[in-house]
Amino acid sequence: MANIAIVGTQWGDEGKGKIVDLLAADADVVVRFQGGNNAGHTMVVEGEQFISHLIPSGILQKKICGIGNGVVVDPEVLISEIDYLAAKGIAAGPEMLMISDRAHVIMPYHKLVDHGREKMKGDKKIGTTGRGIGPCYEDKATRRGVRFVDLIDPDAFRERLESIVPEKNFYLDKFLETDTVDLESIYSQYARFADRLRPYVKNVSVALQEAGKAGRQILFEGAQGTHLDIDHGTYPFVTSSNTASGNACCGSGVGPKDINGVVGIVKAYTTRVGAGPFPSELFDDIGDRIQKTGDEFGATTGRRRRCGWLDTVILNNAVRLNGLTGLAITKLDVLSELDELKVCTAYTLDGRQIDDVPANLNHLAACAPVYETLPGWREDIRGVRRFEDLPDLARQYLARIESLTGVPIQIVSVGPGRDETIILNNPFNGKKKAS
Repeated sequence: MANIAIVGTQWGDEGKGKIVDLLAADADVVVRFQGGNNAGHTMVVEGEQFISHLIPSGILQKKICGIGNGVVVDPEVLISEIDYLAAKGIAAGPEMLMISDRAHVIMPYHKLVDHGREKMKGDKKIGTTGRGIGPCYEDKATRRGVRFVDLIDPDAFRERLESIVPEKNFYLDKFLETDTVDLESIYSQYARFADRLRPYVKNVSVALQEAGKAGRQILFEGAQGTHLDIDHGTYPFVTSSNTASGNACCGSGVGPKDINGVVGIVKAYTTRVGAGPFPSELFDDIGDRIQKTGDEFGATTGRRRRCGWLDTVILNNAVRLNGLTGLAITKLDVLSELDELKVCTAYTLDGRQIDDVPANLNHLAACAPVYETLPGWREDIRGVRRFEDLPDLARQYLARIESLTGVPIQIVSVGPGRDETIILNNPFNGKKKAS
């Protein structure tokens, strides 16, 4: 038995949804441990595209899925997603999906605060998705949050609203100068959400413990990327939760000994959505070409992603922070047809070379990438299903990533489809996929 955590190693959008969907075939339970519907996972199965924001990707593999206590949940979005999947013939009822009773609920005032703050910041805005994620985590930290255990208890829910709403309305009206909320309207609307979701709510930590005792394999699914981590990312241009693998324990209710491996998802180049320093960003025709070929638009926001060369300073930071035991390289096919590729192996700052990520964002913004140039391959690789059938230069590129990180590559994705994948070593069982 093995339990595996999946994390992004860059600034999100690495293709975690596809890899989780793929590995879920060998898992029995898939649990999401942080973030909210500010994340979007895109999967392509038999030519049909599926996008999930809250429900773990493993639902497409008909696996039991959990939304852990570390996730913040917009119940309206979750219900819409359940209905969306049902319309596509995918069962996501209480027998397939569980929501932690300790997960926090995103409320209407959270979204109003989110939008109001971004509007006030003007050109200095963080680039939040406006979905209330940060304000919800903020209330969680200050003990003013609403958990699912409160939501499904009418009396407890009203009591929470009566203690929270007056303060929120004062802040919305007097400081943000935006719309306020009506307590009774919220109570009525969320009571309907509670009635619909009550059968899904349970102690996910206990359920995972029981699954482990029964010998079932668990896949822990992260959202966003390591460098959006609230503690270890490029703060303040980060998300509002811990995206690193350590939070798989806190965000789902298991102990460290219950996780046997951590797979880091690495896009074959680097992208970033929104503001913040990006040392290897490209501003030329190659950057535009990668953006177009890779269809680099956010699954949740639709925003254009900034594109750049693979940055192994960023990647090695993720190796250390997550304790990575394996890598999954995605979108390798996007780099086909380029004459040469570059890999950032270090930075120069004030005339000296550094190989770590400065905490000071002014310093990071001043960093110049140190590049190593490798020859590209001019072959379409989307039809390749065996590692040995990849072009020699593509295999050299992958070998260089392994040597720079010291972490073995276990999976290579050569296209968006589930079948457009080469498995060198299955992290669950150590087996190579039959060709």
